[in-house]
Amino acid sequence: MDDIDRSLLSLLEEDCSTSLYDLAVMLGCSEEEVAKRKANLEKNGIIRRYSAVINWEQVDKGSVYAIIELKVAPERDHGFDRIAARISKFANVRDLRLRTGTHDLLLLVKGKSMQEIASFVAENIAPMERIRETVTHIIMKTYKENGVLYVEREDGQRLPFSF
Repeated sequence: MDDIDRSLLSLLEEDCSTSLYDLAVMLGCSEEEVAKRKANLEKNGIIRRYSAVINWEQVDKGSVYAIIELKVAPERDHGFDRIAARISKFANVRDLRLRTGTHDLLLLVKGKSMQEIASFVAENIAPMERIRETVTHIIMKTYKENGVLYVEREDGQRLPFSF
């Protein structure tokens, strides 16, 4: 992967709706070359999907998000992969990551209520054979997500920030 591909990925990550023309201008390439590179990155699974960052707290005022941490007994020859594959099939699991620290897996889960989150953990996650411990944290407010700042000042202007 060369510098142009890396720059293209950065631009698409910032705004995936940027036109081929604008991408070509920013990269100093032709639209055809940008389209070819973009298609190649998609074909090779580097670009997995295009999406928008949506402030769901404003859309789904009744929804609840929770971070669930799991201690898991790894499986011989498979580690955490099989249990992660099982957990990832639940529709309300938005993110699932293996991580270092006191817990092995971190889930971001969406529910209609705290009771729904609690039931999901109690009925679907905790009873799984390799799960040793669960810790659930309810998300109360999102300030920043995927590099997008959600917080505004009292006068309606976004708070200043830098990368």
